[in-house]
Parts: sequence; structure tokens; C-alpha cells
Amino acid sequence: MTMPESAVYEYDVVISGASLAGSAAAILLARRGVRVALLERRSDPDPDAYKVLCTHSLTANAHPVLDELGLVPDLEKAGAVRNEARWHTRWGWIEPKAAPGGPELPYGYNVRRSILDPLIRSRAAETPGVDLLLGHRVTGVVREAGRSVGVRASTRQGEREVRARLVVGADGKDSAVAKLAGVPTRQHENARFGYLAHYRDLPLPGGIGQTWFLEPDMAYAFPNDDGVTVLAVVADKKRLPAFRNDLEGSFNSFIRSLPEAPPVDSARRVSKFIGTVDHPLHTRRPTASGLALIGDAALTGDPLWGVGCGWALQSAQWLAEAVAPAAIGRGDLDRSLAAYARTHRRRLRGHQSLAADFARSRPFNPMERLMFSAATRDPSLARHMHLFGSRLITPLGFLSPAAVLRSATVNLRTRRT
Repeated sequence: MTMPESAVYEYDVVISGASLAGSAAAILLARRGVRVALLERRSDPDPDAYKVLCTHSLTANAHPVLDELGLVPDLEKAGAVRNEARWHTRWGWIEPKAAPGGPELPYGYNVRRSILDPLIRSRAAETPGVDLLLGHRVTGVVREAGRSVGVRASTRQGEREVRARLVVGADGKDSAVAKLAGVPTRQHENARFGYLAHYRDLPLPGGIGQTWFLEPDMAYAFPNDDGVTVLAVVADKKRLPAFRNDLEGSFNSFIRSLPEAPPVDSARRVSKFIGTVDHPLHTRRPTASGLALIGDAALTGDPLWGVGCGWALQSAQWLAEAVAPAAIGRGDLDRSLAAYARTHRRRLRGHQSLAADFARSRPFNPMERLMFSAATRDPSLARHMHLFGSRLITPLGFLSPAAVLRSATVNLRTRRT
């Protein structure tokens, strides 16, 4: 695409990164009248490019964003699977089910990124007000009077400057925008590693997702579109030497040892093993003067929980709601960014704090033992657990006095009987 030669603001907003967070933010901002430059470092306009290392799961907290984006009918048409699940613990299975006569449980989707990424990126490219600029690798953040006013990008035609009222980093956990703007990063070490692969002909009980909390190891099996199941092992790093020595053998042995183990030996693996040996959790301030971070650029969660896609979409929505008027000159941008930062911290900081603590590869703490054990015995607490796992309630909501009291009562009654 040919860029204008000169202007103080070529765009209202420039976004670096055209994956989930960046594409969603571009769509939602443009629908509110914002002119958006969506920069993507890949120069090859391959419509099938997608993120490979992912749980391929959209937790239920993402459903309202998918609905606003208009993607729900397309996802269901593409075969996305509503992500019901059951979770194994040492006390038995937690099996959330809708209350008799009550509403169905909130749900998201299990869908491979090979379906999701091209879908949302093409939707962004088709949205009036969005210019998708391929082959633009951000090399600098333009600053004036202490605030970000644009970016410099390397292209095949040379370096180009793209100016805007707001710069948005949607470029992942190793965000170039955050580094170039000098945004500090807080890092939490992760004492687990993980490998996953895609399988066909892998039946699961009830046809729904399965998660195993083995303390400290974990595993999950998520049914996806087109009859493909994502099978993953997330284990303490003390197991890493064995996996490095014999990845497939160690992976299959781990799966065979699970309670109600999926029949991995009779299934057909249709992908290579995809993994990460070192995946620390990153936390950054989501805003600076003239700049915002969304998705993994602002906060990289533990992949064990499968929340990254949902948080990417949510943060894009929070940003668009907060800054759209100011981005077109109808409000105070700094105040709008402060509002986005408050929402981001309020909704995600508690979840990230718990995840960072659990990433130390520890067993359940006493409060977790209380809540998880009771959820295996009480349907309402299983539903409560589902809301928390879907990130629809905060840790404070999860550990509300009423929920803790009910858990204690259920467990006491169980001991007596």
C-alpha cells in the first residue's frame, strides 16, 4: 500500500501486530470512527499464517468480544467446539453442569489458530478505516515532548514513519514496541515446560475437554474443529531430561499414566510436537504517554491455563471502549489511557498474581485444596469453579466468603458421612 508522504498525523492509531489482539483492536476502533494503521512484520500476505504454540482455546470471557466482532457465526460454521470440560483432581472429577432448569453454562470455543487467525485478520483488512500494512517491522518509536507520536518501520522500500495520536503494541510477549518505548518488564519464572500435539481418532469421555491437575504436573485434551484433539503435557522441569532424550516416548508414557487416559496409542498424530521449555510470565504497565499495550505485550500468562487468547481479545475491547473518542480528538487521551489501565489491572492483575505463584510448580495450597475438593462433591461449587476457570469472576469472587463457607461445609459433611 502507498503511504502518504507527509502529515502530522497520518492515522489516529497505529497498531504493531496483526494477530488476535491487534486485529480485534483495529476492527473495534475503526467501527468507532478511528483511522487505524495495522502493521504486520510479515511481508508475505499469506492468509493462512497463524500462531502455532497455543492452547487453541478461547475461554468464555472472550465470548462477548467474539460476539461484538461478529465472529461467532463464522466460528461455529468452521466447526469450532464449545469448550465444555471436566477436571481431574486427587479427590475425583470436577464436572460442571448447568443447574436443573437454569441457564446453560457460559462457554467459549476450542478452535485451531489455523482457522481463527486468518478469519480475524481478514475481517480486519475488510473493515473500513483499517489499513493493513504488511511487511512493516517496527524499528523505533517516534517521541516528541515525552510522548509517543508514531513508529518507524522497516519495509522493502526502506524505512517509513507512521504517525498517530496513539501507538499500540500488540506484538506479543517479546514486544518490540514495549522495548523501544522503554516500558519496564516484570518477569516471573516458570518451573514447568510444555509440549502439545494434534491427534485424530482420540475419543474423550462425553466428547468434552479433559484437564488433569496432578500437582505439580498437568495435562489436558481439548477437542477442536474438524475432529482434531489438542493433547498437551505441562510438567515440572525435573522431567525435562527424559523428554529431551525421548520426546514421543515420554509424552505417550505420561498420557498413558493419566486417570481415564485418552487412548493415545490408537490415535493418529497429525502434527509435530510443539513445545516450550522456558516460558516465563511477563507483566508490563499497559500504558505510557501516547502508548498502550494489549494482549501478550501487556501481560503474558502461563500457557497452562489457556487464557492468553481470551485476554488478548478482552484487552483489545477494553482499549477500544476507553480511547476511541480521544483517538479522534474528542477527549483527553491521557485520561482515556488511564481508564484502560485501571480496567486492565482490575480485571487481570489478581489472576496473573495467582498464576505466577502457581508457576513455581507447587502443589495446591490449603485454600485451593478446600475449593477444589469441595467442587468434586457439590454441583454449585463445580459451576463456581467453571466461572473462575473461564475468567468470568476474579480471584476475590472465587474466594468469596459465601463460596469458602459452602466449601468448608461440604467438606465437613463429607468427612462425617
